[in-house]
Amino acid sequence: MQSNVNPSFRDAVATEDWEHALISGNGRQGVLCYGSPAALRFTLAHEDLFQPVTEPLPAPLTAPLLPRLRELLAADRFRDAAREVCDLAVREHSGYGQTRWIDPLIGAGTLTFTPANPGDGYRRGTDFATGVVRQEWAGVTVDAFVSRAADVLVVRVNGTDGTVVAGPIDGEPEQPVDYSVERCGDDLVLTGRFAGPTWAGALDGWTLAVRVERTKEGVLIVARTVTGTPSPSDALAALPHGGFDELLEEHATRHRDLFGRVELDLGGHRAQQLFDAGRYAIISSTGTRPPTLQGVWSGTWSPPWRSGWTIDGNLQAALLAVHPTGTPELMPPLFDLLDDLRDDFRENARRLYGLPGLFAPAHLGTHGRQNHFGPVWCLTFWTAGAAWLARLYLEHWQHTGDLEFLRERALPFLREAAEFHLAFAEIRDGRAHFSPSYSPENDPGGSGAQASVDATLDVQAVGALLRGLLTVTEVLGSPSDDDQIRWKSLLAALPPMRVNDAGELAEWIDPRFPDNHEHRHCSHLYPLYYGGDPAFDEDPALRAAAVRAVRARLRWWLSEASDEMGYGLALLGVAAANLGLAEEAYAALTRISEAYWRPNMAPTHNRDHMFNVDLAGGLPALVVAMLLRSRDVGADGVARIDLLPALPTAWPTGSVRGLVARGPVTVDLTWSPGRWEAVLTSRTDRTVQVGRPTGTTETIRLRAGRPFHLNP
Repeated sequence: MQSNVNPSFRDAVATEDWEHALISGNGRQGVLCYGSPAALRFTLAHEDLFQPVTEPLPAPLTAPLLPRLRELLAADRFRDAAREVCDLAVREHSGYGQTRWIDPLIGAGTLTFTPANPGDGYRRGTDFATGVVRQEWAGVTVDAFVSRAADVLVVRVNGTDGTVVAGPIDGEPEQPVDYSVERCGDDLVLTGRFAGPTWAGALDGWTLAVRVERTKEGVLIVARTVTGTPSPSDALAALPHGGFDELLEEHATRHRDLFGRVELDLGGHRAQQLFDAGRYAIISSTGTRPPTLQGVWSGTWSPPWRSGWTIDGNLQAALLAVHPTGTPELMPPLFDLLDDLRDDFRENARRLYGLPGLFAPAHLGTHGRQNHFGPVWCLTFWTAGAAWLARLYLEHWQHTGDLEFLRERALPFLREAAEFHLAFAEIRDGRAHFSPSYSPENDPGGSGAQASVDATLDVQAVGALLRGLLTVTEVLGSPSDDDQIRWKSLLAALPPMRVNDAGELAEWIDPRFPDNHEHRHCSHLYPLYYGGDPAFDEDPALRAAAVRAVRARLRWWLSEASDEMGYGLALLGVAAANLGLAEEAYAALTRISEAYWRPNMAPTHNRDHMFNVDLAGGLPALVVAMLLRSRDVGADGVARIDLLPALPTAWPTGSVRGLVARGPVTVDLTWSPGRWEAVLTSRTDRTVQVGRPTGTTETIRLRAGRPFHLNP
């Protein structure tokens, strides 16, 4: 197996900075591989290793304050409304006197291998197909991977002997940590115990066990991080035995199956390499939990935004390519996480608004309580979180056709998410109003005040949720007349999306709020991240307004004024592609490729700043959106697919195998100047409306399991 390690890229970057390390992971555990021939470093992390720093509190009891908040917002006193929530929270608990963050995802420790034979000619690279990181220099090869089968880091050193030591990550923890490192011959056990104040359910510590074997070729290292503090002997005894090749074969079979679901060929265009690099990072950082902001990697005690899961766009971007690239098994970890946090979501809804249903806060970690907010970042006003998450349940069904999942997992979440909005929305003169409201992180007109009413995202997300519920209950044959009446009533009351004076889709329905295009988010384009909204197809003027909004925000992104949150540019590009704007989508892709990806093939949050995996999902999703568009499948089961909807002139020739359209329908595509071919396959008999690259549409009938060939 070792002869099959084929790095997908190579460079000669020797670094002591973990943010520039090469990455490998199995979702449960991750490793950052860096250093130089003088000393190689392997920094490990674990998906559950969040240091207890900030005790979770109940969300503030603002429900009795709701009439007052609505009065303030109606009177244009937006800052006062946000401040009222903060003042009340402090009166309830002094801990709200400062911003409360989720607990940080921290590194478990660093193994340092000091070779007996350092040398010149250092090179490094990662094999995306196997997950093996290779570092080498004259006469020495060091391969490392994190096994999906055995749940361990495996490092093989060929060509030199050396020493192995274990220690904590660099820097100072925010709360005290007690360490011990026990050596048992060559083997090592690092134990970390959290010494600061803890609370019920808080993690007490972790253990990193390391077995070191001397071989005739060099050294074999096997290491595992576990949460909790078993005895050193038990931790070492739990490590698997076996040679490098045996462990790699068991792992690579599983990893290669996921990574190989899609093959993209753009003739060597950089987007092809980044497409692979992004998918590799998401596959490698999805375990029993979805990827955090930093995936499953951390070399710091204080990651930006504490890592964790941010659901006002970040996590959705990270997962956006999972379904269309044929890896749906990477999604249930998200649903498992939401199951674990559901009681907190219910309590948030009750305490914040006195309502049934679910309120999902923007930042999730070891708990789901709404603890993070402030007088500017008034996140208690962001009520669309659960509705947006509900869309991901619908996406899973749309791309898998799994009716058991739809019945047992999706429908209950959708129902409960809808219950909140059915009670929260105010119906006046036949129109629904959402107050308070919040369009993620943007401030109308650049005013600095983020509190608002009737954010376009609220209307879009709730509308998509209600339409989804009506479709799901029809598909399952389990409608409730009373429920359907309530869903249809609110759906009919939703206000139309607004077009502003510049002819652009407005970010707020309420005309009091001017648009602010100099911003990293574009949440009012939310339907265009997914299967669209019938309104954009039925109303040419609304579609034209969305086109103008995309172009207005893209102008800022392509200027030198922009820098933050590259995944927001990916979402903007996906919206452009779904509108058929090929060159705009390509412009977004180009800026991402040039500014937000490091030589280690890991993306950053800002331009060359802050290791972050959101773009690892966002960029592949953008590439897919340029090649394949699909609409939501309704109760009639008809799939609606457009081939090469936003193909840029920069890709005159190419091919892709294994894309999955909503239906699900698997699509393979090949194109060259003046020619194209598509192969469509469905697991069930299905009618498909296909939009050809020429702009014409035809209806075809797929037979279960039989490929259907289309060409000019």
